[in-house]
Amino acid sequence: MQRTNERRNELGQPIGRALPDWRAATAPGRAAIHGARCRLESLDAERHAESLFDAFAQDRDGRNWTYLPYGPFASLREYRGWVEASSTVDDVYFFAIVDRVPERAIGVASYLRAAPDAGSIEVGHLSFAPALQRTPAATEAMYLMMKRVFEDWGYRRYEWKCDRLNAASCAAARRLGFRYEGTFRNHTTVKGCNRDTAWFSILDDEWPGIREALGRWLERGNFDERGAQRSRLQEWMPETAGEATVVEV
Repeated sequence: MQRTNERRNELGQPIGRALPDWRAATAPGRAAIHGARCRLESLDAERHAESLFDAFAQDRDGRNWTYLPYGPFASLREYRGWVEASSTVDDVYFFAIVDRVPERAIGVASYLRAAPDAGSIEVGHLSFAPALQRTPAATEAMYLMMKRVFEDWGYRRYEWKCDRLNAASCAAARRLGFRYEGTFRNHTTVKGCNRDTAWFSILDDEWPGIREALGRWLERGNFDERGAQRSRLQEWMPETAGEATVVEV
């Protein structure tokens, strides 16, 4: 999809499309989000730290932590300390992803960099234990977070950012319908290494098609008795989902 500026002001300069009905989005909150396979609960050390630490311990070589600015954690005490500190940060909204069967926390996600007046918000701090990776519950968790952003809070833009070298995260963003926008070179440093940051986004007018695709893929009938998918998510996605965004002036 190409986004063009066709409007011009009285000086003949191109300007963005009018937004006569726009109202600021709702500031994010920490209320639980319930799904069929998982739910997201506000991250809490007493309820979630031990379960998460045990789940992350199945990542024997610690590769899940390579691109995050923290971890791996050598002990439950160390991880609990991180959870306690992180769950009280004002502008980052951490959630534990709790698998319904069995009842256990097996992942972490967050909302951050919320700008309600502009209508943008980011998903980040994604840390999925091996038990959550490449499962319908992982996709459902991301779907539930998107749904809250667009349908409950009224945001216009949902961002996903990751290390350009994090191939798994880049692929996950595209699979979920996020469109690649570009790379910020020398954006920051992580664990003593340079990080070029890849930017992805979903916009509010792209959400309905992506919502339909995710909803159809997550239906129980799309999985056989062994839990294997019958159709891939990409078969349901709009053709432009995951593509690079082109902006013309």
